[in-house]
Amino acid sequence: MLDDIRWDADLIRRYDLAGPRYTSYPTAVQLHSEVGSFDLLHALRESRRATRPLSLYVHVPFCANICYYCACNKVITKDRARAQPYLQRLQQEIQLIACHLAPEQRVEQLHFGGGTPTFLSHVELRQLMATLRQHFNLVDDASGDFGIEIDPREADWSTMGLLRELGFNRVSLGVQDLDPVVQRAVNRLQSLEQTRTLIEAARTLQFRSVNLDLIYGLPKQTPEGFARTVDEVIRLQPDRLSVFNYAHLPERFMPQRRIDSSDLPAPAAKLEMLHATIEQLTGAGYRYIGMDHFALPDDELAIAQEEGTLQRNFQGYTTHGHCDLIGLGVSAISQIGDLYCQNSSDLNTYKETLSSAQLATQRGLLCNQDDRLRRAVIQQLICHFELSFEQIERQFTIDFRGYFNAQWPQLQAMHRDGLISLDRHGFKVLPAGRLLVRSVCMVFDGYLAQLDRQRFSRVI
Repeated sequence: MLDDIRWDADLIRRYDLAGPRYTSYPTAVQLHSEVGSFDLLHALRESRRATRPLSLYVHVPFCANICYYCACNKVITKDRARAQPYLQRLQQEIQLIACHLAPEQRVEQLHFGGGTPTFLSHVELRQLMATLRQHFNLVDDASGDFGIEIDPREADWSTMGLLRELGFNRVSLGVQDLDPVVQRAVNRLQSLEQTRTLIEAARTLQFRSVNLDLIYGLPKQTPEGFARTVDEVIRLQPDRLSVFNYAHLPERFMPQRRIDSSDLPAPAAKLEMLHATIEQLTGAGYRYIGMDHFALPDDELAIAQEEGTLQRNFQGYTTHGHCDLIGLGVSAISQIGDLYCQNSSDLNTYKETLSSAQLATQRGLLCNQDDRLRRAVIQQLICHFELSFEQIERQFTIDFRGYFNAQWPQLQAMHRDGLISLDRHGFKVLPAGRLLVRSVCMVFDGYLAQLDRQRFSRVI
């Protein structure tokens, strides 16, 4: 089975390296200021000519409270009035982007992230969705994937009813840990009942999918305590689960400086947490999709992986990788054809640029043939744990063994170590290597040698 995992402590010790999460290749680290709004407009025109389907990501940066572990682009404020000027600029961006696209281009996927999207009032959420529907061709509820991230402390039954009315059919709830001691250490007090209430609302209102986020490696966590959290979460029966490794990088993310590093669990304890979590979730029927993600067997991600159609983009694992991804809002990233581009991550700069009727694109990258080739290799590995040399050779008119000759000794070493099974036709990531698939992908990363690995989290 695709979801088979074998825990090998020795392999983990040797291959638990720091590196990218490969939501894209090249990764966002490679984006640069020589690519700007002109390139975005050109890519939008190409998308329109090809009538490619669309996926929209909308970034709402506001949060009422700070979570100390958070590495997202956010604005912490209790002042709800700050949302309105931002929404005005966001609506302006929507208009500027949409006028370069065709009405025939259907929006198959929509996702609101943040921050806390439900920071917005009901009136503001209605206003924003009305603007999106006015300027984009959103498909109907039966075929569209319309998701939103929710902080259970910031929503209730009426919120869920509104979201369903507006067309959302997927929700992702932040949980992280249910232990009050851990919650106090990261400034996120959230009861099990708050989470359960929203899941019950989602089921009653016929949301198609519920995802829960957990984090292991937080301050004050213990293997026993985290196992209790996972048991409680299993009883809630979410369709998907994301179980992230906390990366403590206080030099990069200011809120993390409020965490006492002496409260962080030891590396051995983190491994124990992950090992137990995998056993608990797979024992409860969840399939390991890859890269911290688990899903029930009837979930679309699990089915897509079984059928060989699963893909990955800036929104993570997806069944809509064929769509052009358009990012809207501060710091949002777009992937349109061979163009990656990102809006300014500074809220004031974002608003000021749009106030001049200019797009807020600040940096980007145009993929070359080598990027496309390596992206295809990494995508196959991270989604399907196997690679056919013939398929890549046919797609890119290369000799795989010759093109990646410098990487061949690393692949042979991984084969000897039992991470992969390598022959002249291709290779498969073995059950003992699936938790370490990022390390296999790093072999094919043409930029990694130039980068400071300390800016990335470890694989496990």
